[in-house]
Amino acid sequence: MNGDRVLTLAGQDVPVVGTARMYVCGITPYDTTHLGHASMFVWADVAARVLQTTGVDVAISRNITDVDDELLARAEAENVGWRSLAVQQTYRFERDMADLNVAKPTYEPKSFDYVADVLALAQILMGRGVAYEREGNVYFRAASTAERAGLSRDEALALAAERGGYPDDPLKDDPLDAVVWQRASEDEPGWPSPWGRGRPGWHAECTVMALATLGPGIDVHVGGADLAFPHHAVEAAQGEAALDVHPFARSWLRVGTVRVGGEKMAKSAGNLVMVQEVLDSSSPDAVRLMILDRPWSEPWEYSKEALADASARLEGLWRAAGRRDGDDAATDAAVDALLDDLDVPRALRIAEEAGGRTTRAVAGLLGLT
Repeated sequence: MNGDRVLTLAGQDVPVVGTARMYVCGITPYDTTHLGHASMFVWADVAARVLQTTGVDVAISRNITDVDDELLARAEAENVGWRSLAVQQTYRFERDMADLNVAKPTYEPKSFDYVADVLALAQILMGRGVAYEREGNVYFRAASTAERAGLSRDEALALAAERGGYPDDPLKDDPLDAVVWQRASEDEPGWPSPWGRGRPGWHAECTVMALATLGPGIDVHVGGADLAFPHHAVEAAQGEAALDVHPFARSWLRVGTVRVGGEKMAKSAGNLVMVQEVLDSSSPDAVRLMILDRPWSEPWEYSKEALADASARLEGLWRAAGRRDGDDAATDAAVDALLDDLDVPRALRIAEEAGGRTTRAVAGLLGLT
């Protein structure tokens, strides 16, 4: 590691010795890939490139949640096999990532392959007295995750209801408790367990895939800002409770949500903008620049005008790259800007002014080709 250079995220230094371990919340392969997905994965890609400037290797685990309620519902609605749908959507997602020049992860665990690990997690948590079984379901005691996330109980309950936490489940001891293992109906996929036929809970899938691929103690955990609660809070709390390693993640890169017409991009809002739709009329570099030219944690508005602005700025960046100037001091300053909370706007200003090799170095770290 280059000891005088350390990545800082949200005001917190993230020093690493040897290999930086990055976990990226991946897709549920039923509705890919829209710009909300792309924004998170492009930022993760840049964070890995910037981390490498400190002299460390980066191991990235980016999961595929291919056993999931929403995936099963979509497969049933389209009258297709759920595994077939998952394979098709995963292929499209990986094509989109390649088109956007997002590097392949070191590991790409699929939850289908980690069912046994979820069973092990459930048994460990029950053995530690922090989980319990009710009618074939295993629940993790998660009431404390509200405080962990800086939320009041009422705020946490509202978010749990909105984001798949099922706080109205009458079998729970507490509405905020989280499903580790859930009973499966006859027409759903299921696996044998000590509590009957069932399948993994969503949060538990991410907990075990992170632990199984990267081990305890993640350096950078990447996900959407809308996953902070309950998903990230429960995922981390389960991992810490099971293995007694704290913290589950040393830093969090929670990428701001994408909006269209003032509303968060979501299937329920009917305003999804798909990556391939955007790439039909613009270059991958312009899409990346549109995503990156802002603070990573802030929500942002997608529009055709924003894409046009990014295309115009990209042209200016390439003109600057073609100049013969640029120097080591400017390049170091630009890299320092990226190490300082991934400050892309500042790095771009330095690159445009310095030109030449400085611009080319910044373009490379931003994954622009």
